[in-house]
Amino acid sequence: MKFIEPGKFLLVFLVCSAHVVICSSSGNETDRLSLLEFKNAITLDPQQALMSWNDSNHVCSWEGVKCRVKAPHRVISLDLSGQGLVGSISPSLGNLTFLRYINLQENLIAGQIPLSLGHLHHLKDLYLSNNTLQGQIPDFANCSNLRTLSLNGNHLLGQVPTDARLPPNLYSLRISYNKLSGTIPPSLFNITTLTKLGIGCNQINGKIPREIGKSRVLQLFSASQNKLSGRFQQTILNISSLAIIDLAVNYLHGELPSSLGSSLSNLQWLGLANNLFGGHIPSFLANASELSMINLSRNNFTGMVPSSIGKLQELSTLNLELNQLQSSDKQGLEFMNGLSNCTNLRALSLANNQLEGEIASSVGNLSMKLQILYLGGNKLSGRFPAGIANLRSLSALSLELNHFTGPVPDCLGNLKNLQIVHLSQNNFTGFTPSSLSNSSLLEKALLDSNQLYGRIPRGLGSLKVLQILDISNNNLHGSIPREIFSIPTIREIWLSSNRLDGPLPIEIGNAKQLEYLVLSSNNLSGVIPDTLGNCGSMEEIKLDQNFLSGSIPTSFGNMESLQVLNMSHNLLSGSIPKSIGSLKYLEQLDLSFNNLEGEVPEIGIFNNTTAIWIAGNKDLCGGAAKLHLPVCSYRPPNSTKHLRSIVLKVVIPLTCIVSLAMGISVLLFWRKKHERKSMSLPSFGRNFPKVSFDDLSRATDGFSTSNLIGRGRYSFVYKGRLLQYGNMVAVKVFSLQTRGAQKSFIAECKTLRNVRHRNLVPILTACSSIDSQGNDFKALVYQFMSQGDLHMMLYSNQDDENGSASIQIAFAQRLSIVVDVADAMEYLHHNNQGTIAHCDLKPSNILLDDSLRAHVGDFGLARFKVDCTISSSGDSIISSAINGTIGYVAPEYATGGEVSTFGDVYSFGIVLFEIFLRKRPTHDMFKDGLNIATFVDMNFPDRISEVVDQELLEYQNSLSHDTLVDMKEKELECLRSVLNIGLCCTKPSPYERMDMREVAARLRKIKEAYLSSN
Repeated sequence: MKFIEPGKFLLVFLVCSAHVVICSSSGNETDRLSLLEFKNAITLDPQQALMSWNDSNHVCSWEGVKCRVKAPHRVISLDLSGQGLVGSISPSLGNLTFLRYINLQENLIAGQIPLSLGHLHHLKDLYLSNNTLQGQIPDFANCSNLRTLSLNGNHLLGQVPTDARLPPNLYSLRISYNKLSGTIPPSLFNITTLTKLGIGCNQINGKIPREIGKSRVLQLFSASQNKLSGRFQQTILNISSLAIIDLAVNYLHGELPSSLGSSLSNLQWLGLANNLFGGHIPSFLANASELSMINLSRNNFTGMVPSSIGKLQELSTLNLELNQLQSSDKQGLEFMNGLSNCTNLRALSLANNQLEGEIASSVGNLSMKLQILYLGGNKLSGRFPAGIANLRSLSALSLELNHFTGPVPDCLGNLKNLQIVHLSQNNFTGFTPSSLSNSSLLEKALLDSNQLYGRIPRGLGSLKVLQILDISNNNLHGSIPREIFSIPTIREIWLSSNRLDGPLPIEIGNAKQLEYLVLSSNNLSGVIPDTLGNCGSMEEIKLDQNFLSGSIPTSFGNMESLQVLNMSHNLLSGSIPKSIGSLKYLEQLDLSFNNLEGEVPEIGIFNNTTAIWIAGNKDLCGGAAKLHLPVCSYRPPNSTKHLRSIVLKVVIPLTCIVSLAMGISVLLFWRKKHERKSMSLPSFGRNFPKVSFDDLSRATDGFSTSNLIGRGRYSFVYKGRLLQYGNMVAVKVFSLQTRGAQKSFIAECKTLRNVRHRNLVPILTACSSIDSQGNDFKALVYQFMSQGDLHMMLYSNQDDENGSASIQIAFAQRLSIVVDVADAMEYLHHNNQGTIAHCDLKPSNILLDDSLRAHVGDFGLARFKVDCTISSSGDSIISSAINGTIGYVAPEYATGGEVSTFGDVYSFGIVLFEIFLRKRPTHDMFKDGLNIATFVDMNFPDRISEVVDQELLEYQNSLSHDTLVDMKEKELECLRSVLNIGLCCTKPSPYERMDMREVAARLRKIKEAYLSSN
């Protein structure tokens, strides 16, 4: 043993003592400085969570910070979850040596997880979930007290860590929703304390290792949405502690172990959907008596559903849809009786299997909590399962694509919570339930493609929120109940191809919101009520193939939004009202095969001979020359001299007086109406109240190609000068021969009459007239934007697709443009009385004025949203083919997803990337699954400087090296923050994206911070 001399020992003692004193006295200061470094790494703090982090407050009183109660008062907890923080994690957190708890989840923190966190010996819980962290998972083996490591929902790469990189007593490891690859390391299960393992939603492949059976305390094993293959790992049956197994959406195959339920007696959740499992569902599954959720959907299971499943008294969800499960008339549906013991059952789906036979009335004994019952897409037969009427909590019922027959029971209407009834494609032959009207939440009754026979229930009028009534293609008879026209929210009524008779109710005019009235192919008779003209929102009327008589009401001219009018194959008489010709948006008019007579008008749609059908009316005359009708004769018809005398002496003078009076009244009414329109559309009348076709033709030199400044799918844009005012304008002329152009014009007018914002293109006026050839002419006149559109600025001087543009656009300019566009979209989505989805946001629709302020324009595809329902002129709520632009359209639209403002958010994110990368989303490099969003994501944040437009990182040579480095670092940090918002906007799921209110707020703060630092 080596001894230290006394003098040296004293010196060593004093040095060590001094060091201890220093550490003891400066511990708080070390913590304070370390936290301030963390604060400096945060570039955006939208909720001011770090406002208290300053010298006027003690570090232990800072928001989110907790210290030891006993001396030394070191920081032991840091909790800033859900604060929207943008930036990175400073390695300085590794200096907080007393830290036990870190919670930074639910923020927008990017960069890598600092290696220094792996040296916090006292750390017990680390929560960094739901950020945008990248890189690999650091080595946490030295964090000997770490029990919870939660890194879900980031962009972490690499492989699942082995036991050598994790602490020996880890309790919970959650690393789902990242980009991890490779296989599951067998050594991971050497951690005998591991209770929860979540590795789902990654790119992990291979088989589940046998070593998982070592984890005798594992309670949760979630590995869904990966690329796992092989059979169900038998050693899992050794883990009797397992409560949750989620292996959905993988490539697992084979049969399930017959002892699955017996071995895993504590199992509560079994998720094996979207795999390749086959064979029979194990009958002993019911031995896992705690099971509350079973999802075996989208596999290849065969055979019958085991009746023993009814023993699971805790069962809440049973989803067996999209398999090959079977039954017959004699056996195979007994399990339905057993399910009555599952008193907590809320959702049951057996849809899209091979089930046959009749559903017994005992279905009514199912849980009173049952909300969803899906039996569609089978071969079920027999009468409507009457017991369903006992399921008072039912909100969704699906029986479509079966062989049900007989009547639909009247008592179905007693289900107060019904929202969806889907009975299509069966063989129902009975009465439609008259009490269906009691289902006060029913939004759409899908009863089409059956053989329903009966009357439409008058009680439907009590459905106060009914929007769409579709009972077409059945055998309903009787009259149309007048009550349905008093439903304040009714928008669509589809009753075609039935046997309805009687007249149209006069109450039809009460349906002010009605847009579609389709009553074709019935036996309706009587006159068309004049009150139908009160339906000012009407877009489509189809009354063809009936026995309607009398004249066409002149009030039809009041339905300004009408686009389609079909009254062919009826018994209508009298003349065609000229008021129909005043309908500016009418695209199709079919009056063929009636008894109409007199002169055909020559205004509006009547000049477009390809859009009207009037054949089969023998006494029509005049009209456009292309109709080839005889010239109208004004000679009085042959009659007796007495009748002629009465006509000459009494009727004609009286008619003249009455006509004169009516003419004056109509003129006054028209003038008042025109004045009201002008007042309601201030943007269409103040600067340029009246503009004719000739005015616009002169302004653009006859729409000369030399004045052509843009073109789109439905229109051409010309620059011009209106001589009488001297203003430069942009004239958007619609190509009405292009299908959809009329609707685009309507949508743009509807949008622009209601919006006012500094970042929207200012509309000056509209022109709907006839051109020099007698054809319809429609145009919009905008304020001229001298700097053109953003697409032109980005790419106008490129020699080819891969060239580089010569127009210089500074970083600050690009940032300002992005903020302008965000402000405009925020206004459309959140600050307008009727929320508007633009549906076609792209650089060519963003115009720039003299000061390079951005203005969003082109609302030809815009959709209006009221409450939670988006509608548009002539489009249904769900659109299977959204007419956006390739590269900018949200991915959910490609699969028929619902139009929403989050589709605009996605488009905005793409535009944001394009501005800073100066690459089109349709660039040749984006193929084989790679798009501009994933390209940014792959390079974020460390390689951003390599992928953005290099012009952003070029500086004047006259600047000093230090200044250059400082400027570059500031802009790179700002770039990361901006591009990170783009990544949040382009999430694959619309529900993961920010809304434009949050996007605009964050971008404004980034801009303010950037400008204040320069």
